[in-house]
Amino acid sequence: MALIETADFVHVLYAVDDHIARVTLNRPERRNALNPRAYAEIEAAFKHASADPDVRCVLVTGADPAFCSGEDVKEMMTGEAPSGPPRPPRVKFEPTPAAMAVIDCEKLFIKRGLICDVGGLWMLPAIVGPAKAAELLFTGDPIDAREAERIGLVSHTVAHEDLLPRAQAMATRIAANPPLALRYMKQGLRRTTHGDPREIGAWAIEIIYRLFATEDHREGVRSFLEKRPPVFTGR
Repeated sequence: MALIETADFVHVLYAVDDHIARVTLNRPERRNALNPRAYAEIEAAFKHASADPDVRCVLVTGADPAFCSGEDVKEMMTGEAPSGPPRPPRVKFEPTPAAMAVIDCEKLFIKRGLICDVGGLWMLPAIVGPAKAAELLFTGDPIDAREAERIGLVSHTVAHEDLLPRAQAMATRIAANPPLALRYMKQGLRRTTHGDPREIGAWAIEIIYRLFATEDHREGVRSFLEKRPPVFTGR
């Protein structure tokens, strides 16, 4: 698939200024829920940032009123099994593991009869610890910002009007550092994480494709759309 040019983005805004790339999820009418086009544009945005030697830091945000409400259930989770062989995981150019872990926590996969993908399985335990990661992933319970800060899933909580200025200030401090040393510092941190994200990603994709074909997944989606408690049968 050809790389989408930033000028052709529909659901993502992309801009680079002073060595900082800003990626803005831009579906405010859907609370920035992710559909296939949005996923493709996010991947393209990070490919552009990765290939641009002028970019030293990436700031990910969402158009008001939300950051990201997860996947667009009406478009993504129709209950039909995807056709064709499982696709290989695309780890290198996707958002950073920490960002993926945050997005995965918002998706509440277990409530839809699915498992999370590489962000939740690989990085979430490293951020909050295996026990807390198991609690979040097994229950699917949402958490608020204060709890996310308490368990270390986010570094700071601030007032809404202070969010972008604070994030921009931190990105500016990061981008002011020597770019080569910064690049290798990031690589070093990733090397200390347990497990191989590509191996975990390949397994997760295989299982997700299996679960798409289950009645429990279809029931999870139906109950969400019908705003009722689900009744799972293990089929």
